[in-house]
Amino acid sequence: MKTITDLRGTFALHNGVGMPYFGLGVYLSKEGQEVINAVKWAIKTGYRHVDTASVYKNEEGVGEGIKQSGIAREDIFVVSKVWNNDQGYETTLRAFEGSLKRLGMEYLDLYLIHWPVAGKYKETWKALEKLYREGRIRAIGVSNFLKHHLEDLVETSEIVPMVNQMEFHPYLVQQELLAYCTAHKIQYEAWSPLMQGKVFGIEAIQTLARKYGKSVAQVVLRWNLQKGVVTIPKSSKKERIVANANIFDFALSEEDVALLDAMDRRQRFGPDPDNFDF
Repeated sequence: MKTITDLRGTFALHNGVGMPYFGLGVYLSKEGQEVINAVKWAIKTGYRHVDTASVYKNEEGVGEGIKQSGIAREDIFVVSKVWNNDQGYETTLRAFEGSLKRLGMEYLDLYLIHWPVAGKYKETWKALEKLYREGRIRAIGVSNFLKHHLEDLVETSEIVPMVNQMEFHPYLVQQELLAYCTAHKIQYEAWSPLMQGKVFGIEAIQTLARKYGKSVAQVVLRWNLQKGVVTIPKSSKKERIVANANIFDFALSEEDVALLDAMDRRQRFGPDPDNFDF
């Protein structure tokens, strides 16, 4: 059982790096003032983890928001991802430099392969291993990799991914994949933890929210952490950024964690990692 303390708490990755288990996702946050403000509000609230990607087209704003926050760069865990069009060895190295330049940073805390592009992700991973060995990235990982993708990657890689960022919510638990990652010391991380807003309409979770005197979002985000899953809810609204983080004054019972687990329908709201065309 991983220890959950407060907003600045971390889960240790298999290389010893502490990854804050709660962060701000900025997917769909507009470049410019919107994303700058979101990052500044999150950091002021106590967040120390910001997750972006080159395809989000807002890395410059993320870098600016961190700069304007007044908190030292080394105290913020910054994540970006290599997009599908850039996958391959040399192209990944170039894409990484582009992300650093836009962020205005000298290193990343975590760099992920965004999707498992067939025939390319192994070469992409070799580039990440190189950057990691050079100290340009503190940790490397993947996103949207199913078990067979991970098995295939690990077969030829020198470094096991430290993180796997997946769609994860009460309707898509993927307990088997979660168990596989745990067994191989790959930290599981959730994207779309609130099911693109659909979670708010689930009556059983509304009942739990009343029981704990919390919101539906807070119950689900707390469940993520109690499952040992890093979570990065996205919002550009100040009040929601603050409310999402208010999950450290209560804990779900084991029965209620199991209740949420049992809602699994294997239902995706995002693309299928085995069948995407972008």
